[in-house]
Amino acid sequence: MTSTDRHADAAEQARIVALALPYLRRYAGATIVVKYGGHAMGEDALADEFGRDIALLKQVGINPVVVHGGGPQINAMLSRLKIQSTFVDGLRVTDAAMVEVVEMVLAGTVNKMVAGLINRAGALAVGICGKDGGLIRARKLTRTRRDPGSAIETALDLGFVGEPEHVDVRVIHALTGAGLIPVIAPVGVGADGATYNINADTVAGAIAGALGANRLLMLTDVPGVLDREGQLMADLTVDQIDAMRADGTISGGMIPKVETCIAAVRDGVKGATILDGRVHHACLLELFTEGGIGTLIHA
Repeated sequence: MTSTDRHADAAEQARIVALALPYLRRYAGATIVVKYGGHAMGEDALADEFGRDIALLKQVGINPVVVHGGGPQINAMLSRLKIQSTFVDGLRVTDAAMVEVVEMVLAGTVNKMVAGLINRAGALAVGICGKDGGLIRARKLTRTRRDPGSAIETALDLGFVGEPEHVDVRVIHALTGAGLIPVIAPVGVGADGATYNINADTVAGAIAGALGANRLLMLTDVPGVLDREGQLMADLTVDQIDAMRADGTISGGMIPKVETCIAAVRDGVKGATILDGRVHHACLLELFTEGGIGTLIHA
């Protein structure tokens, strides 16, 4: 590389930093909750980038809080142990034996792997789960199924699958106040002491709402919410989403994601974004560029 090329590269890097300055000011001291999962977690290069990006957010004065999933890792362990999984409406039926495996994988292997990504990048991350410090008190998730012939609804027993009943953010404040980055596994504890497996999206939304976060970033395997022509919708209000659900534009697996974002916004989060975690530096592009790369949902 010639000296001219080096100077050009340096000038481009300086230009990028200068363009990011207004956004760095906007989010200085802000709490950003990031839900991490999907293919971004499974690919080594993207995982390393994610760790560096979260470390960078901390170093520029932002308080990131990471909530992670781990479905593929749970599947792999259950397969090794020859335990058969059953799913109902996308939710894993979790019996007493299986919830031990889920906790082992989510609060153990995956949790420490995600924290390690951030630590290797130079920040200080601490892996915890919803049972630590009473962070997530959970209740059993109830679902019903309607028989298409008789229209009779019957209750479904999903075992130890839960949903957040209360989020006590004191342990998060203790960590962030000490300059640490919380990395949270979606496992909660019931009033009776039982362990519950909780959907990571739901946990991220509940924690963001309890913290009154500035932003919730939902890293997924899709670009965001698409219109009928398949084009990305960059900015949507809660009312617009309700209309898009009513006319069928939003359907299938996108429904629970937008429901999580809407619940977070109604709980006080300033904005929730669904974005593609497979894009390199997705979090930085969303926060530090005009318009971002996903779908921002707000009141």
